[in-house]
Amino acid sequence: MKLPDILKRIGTDNSGATAIEYGLIASLIVIASIGAFGAVADENDGLYAKVSNKITGVMGGTP
Repeated sequence: MKLPDILKRIGTDNSGATAIEYGLIASLIVIASIGAFGAVADENDGLYAKVSNKITGVMGGTP
């Protein structure tokens, strides 16, 4: 196989580009998931603190 044939084949090969596109899509999904999980965790911390304070107030103890 001659060098021009190899270069032509490499130039028309799209499999690497497809793999990169899938990698970028997967990384965006992971980044969005991490952000969503962080937001949910923050909301849960606030909820648990609020419930704990209410229970402590009703039970007559100190927080």
